[in-house]
Amino acid sequence: MNLLRTKSVEQSIRDTESPEHQLNRSLSALDLVVFGVGIIIGTGIFVLTGQVARDKAGPAVAISFVLAAIVCGLAALCYAEFASTIPVAGSAYTFSYATLGEFPAWIIGWDLVLELALAAAVVSVGWSGYAVSLLDDAGVTLPAELVHPPGEAGGAVNVPAIVLVLAVTVLLVLGIKVSARFTVAIVAVKLSVVLLVIVAGLFFVKGANYHPFIPPSEATPTVEGGSAPLMQVLFGIKPATFGWLGIFAAVSVVFFAYIGFDVVATAAEEARRPQRDLPIGLIGSLVITAILYAVVSIVVTGMQNYKDLSTEAPLADAFKAVGHPAFATVISFGAVVGLTTVVLILLLGQSRVFFAMSRDGLLPPRLSTVHPRFGTPYRSTVIMGVVVAAIAGFIPLAKLAELVNIGTLFAFLVVSVGVVVLRRTRPELPRAFRTPLVPLIPVLSVLACLFVMINLPVDTWLRFLAWLLVGVAVYFAYGRRHSRLAGGRV
Repeated sequence: MNLLRTKSVEQSIRDTESPEHQLNRSLSALDLVVFGVGIIIGTGIFVLTGQVARDKAGPAVAISFVLAAIVCGLAALCYAEFASTIPVAGSAYTFSYATLGEFPAWIIGWDLVLELALAAAVVSVGWSGYAVSLLDDAGVTLPAELVHPPGEAGGAVNVPAIVLVLAVTVLLVLGIKVSARFTVAIVAVKLSVVLLVIVAGLFFVKGANYHPFIPPSEATPTVEGGSAPLMQVLFGIKPATFGWLGIFAAVSVVFFAYIGFDVVATAAEEARRPQRDLPIGLIGSLVITAILYAVVSIVVTGMQNYKDLSTEAPLADAFKAVGHPAFATVISFGAVVGLTTVVLILLLGQSRVFFAMSRDGLLPPRLSTVHPRFGTPYRSTVIMGVVVAAIAGFIPLAKLAELVNIGTLFAFLVVSVGVVVLRRTRPELPRAFRTPLVPLIPVLSVLACLFVMINLPVDTWLRFLAWLLVGVAVYFAYGRRHSRLAGGRV
């Protein structure tokens, strides 16, 4: 048994040509950028801006967004090289299989399953909150039992979240191009709302709200046990609110805003010219959204003192505070529309990871069957859609949401290491995009990811390790014996 057996780049590419597993190549560079923007512009702008500004960084939350974007940017440079060299579905899973071996690839694939499923569920619950609020404004009030999971605010099931996930699942089954067209239309609406916030909000900015731009550091109440950041446990560094320590602490929170940009890489097999278009999609979407996040956070903290910002709907409530509730309604509508694309693209990435793992035999091969008419991996799409709908509808997600961050950071870390490994093991491979300054950029990416990871609570680390242990058990019970590499069927 060789746990570190690798799947050659050439074989990975040949697998994409098998008729029963062949996906439709219909995505352009613009489609990929739109996917990236569509998934990144969401929770960060509509929710996290106010929460992090009020509780951790003040007006300097803009710096936190930029620092989080830099962490993602370092990883994006590594993803871009892999995606242009191995244009195959599966993202970090596929890249790891070609460099680190089967068992590490399984672990990262198992990690991506957790990351994307939980992220889709968390965002769909956020969408539900905005949708219920809009219905209330229109005079339609849904009973609490139908808008919250069991044990939360008297709820029994979150029906709106379930409906959203199932509707998006149907779209994904119908085809990647249908999903792309829908995403383009929705992203256009979302960007219009974001630009409205920026342009209209500038008229209500008060310079006094920026003083101090970086509020003085304050000691936070003692955090003990599993709720304490790992950094505090390892090094005795107490977390602080505001000041530079507050800005750094905020990075681990606003990082959630950028989660999913790597989903662009999971659509590699559906890009028309992956060697050129994937790097554009990855890096272009990240640059655009980082600028928008920084500008929006500067505008909203200028409109309203950071101490008074709402943590549930900061943009909408900031306009209410300056006497313009009509803008608030438009922003709430934009949030509902915008979060729809986030859920869609997360589920797209989830189904493609499942598709790649099952095509390699590590999961049941039936999951990699492509629909004869729509050209989509419909079985894995439907299964994961139903699972995510159940999670969103019936499980309180507050504590589990941090698992999304640590799962993403782990994937970034592995991809960054993989770039260095593939440069050494296969230097002759044609690379349409080359990560600059190797190994410096990958090393910086690893260090940046580790820094953000140690700012997460100990409980999050324990839950993450528990999930990985379950993955190890599944691999040895099924994947190891059914692997196509193990059976010599490659």
